[in-house]
Amino acid sequence: MKKVFVTGCFDLLHSGHIAFLEQAASYGDLYVCIGSDQTVHELKGRYPIITQDERKYMIQALRCVKECKINKGSGIIDFDQEIKEIQPQIFVVNEDGNTPAKAALCNAQNIEYKVLERIPSQGLPIRSTTSLRTNSIIPFRIDLAGGWLDQPYVNEEHPGAVLTISIEPTVEFNNRSGMSSSTRNKAIELWKAQLPEGDTEQIAKILFSYENPPGTTSIAGSQDALGIVLPGLNKLHYHKSYWPHLIESVEEEEILSWLEQHLYLIPLDPRHNEYDVLSNTNITEAGAQALAAAADACWQSILAMDKIAFGKSFLASFHAQIQMFPNMVDEKLLETIHELSNGTLGHKLSGAGGGGYLILVSDHPIANSIQIKIRRKNLL
Repeated sequence: MKKVFVTGCFDLLHSGHIAFLEQAASYGDLYVCIGSDQTVHELKGRYPIITQDERKYMIQALRCVKECKINKGSGIIDFDQEIKEIQPQIFVVNEDGNTPAKAALCNAQNIEYKVLERIPSQGLPIRSTTSLRTNSIIPFRIDLAGGWLDQPYVNEEHPGAVLTISIEPTVEFNNRSGMSSSTRNKAIELWKAQLPEGDTEQIAKILFSYENPPGTTSIAGSQDALGIVLPGLNKLHYHKSYWPHLIESVEEEEILSWLEQHLYLIPLDPRHNEYDVLSNTNITEAGAQALAAAADACWQSILAMDKIAFGKSFLASFHAQIQMFPNMVDEKLLETIHELSNGTLGHKLSGAGGGGYLILVSDHPIANSIQIKIRRKNLL
């Protein structure tokens, strides 16, 4: 039997975990290595609900598992020692646990790398630890173009728009990944399981105010709150203000479906705690104008459902961001982006960059990627 290697947190063990482990075990003897309590805290900013010893006990008790170990290392690749001890032939991850770093490690050590879709056991719902922790259907958001123009220190240089889409929590998106998880956590504090009914812009203002109470020194941009609360695709117009003076919305099913069919997300490593995107900035009128122009072009290309123009303007927006905020990328990240975006129509990093997700515009399916589900108006 081949040795099969799986690693992860496995907090709040649920049916989704079991289905994944059973599928992984179909390839051979399954060795599961779990993150320690300290590593989980370092990566996610919280300790797991279930301690490492109890998690190990439960996983070891599963009939599909040959052996369970607690990883001795730290960080994203906390299993170096364990993988050397076990010497597996196959490394299995699910689609939202897939990262270029893991794929590169397997390639360097001649280990077969398999990415599995998150498929529940027949008749059971899709489960994730995040959904169990919060029991929440509050969405995430993606900024498609114009990101940073919601900050007055940018939009006072030149007015412009940010394009956002509200994303249903169909996968366990990573924290510190540019998907507005911090703002979403504030929404969960306020409303628990789902957004309240009512005037969506007013609900977004409540969320924005809650995240930025009086005395806040670093104001989170309002595109985060608006991107979460407003369904569909939205164009948020800013000029010398934290709040947009105009909001244009698209809810046509044909356009939203077209967007879903052309956007693919590839998980990268999350941003490190010491990451500071605001150092070494170069905010100019010309830079803000280029970002605004790219966002406008992106909006028009989406309305026309022109995939070539969409990819081109999507990439132009990313380049305009990097010109003003060069810390969004480094040489290593640029190499990864170049490799993963080959053959696509356009790309950008989620949120403020530094890691998170690489978002690709493509006219063909991307292997080992995540496709998003845009939240429609009738789903709060």
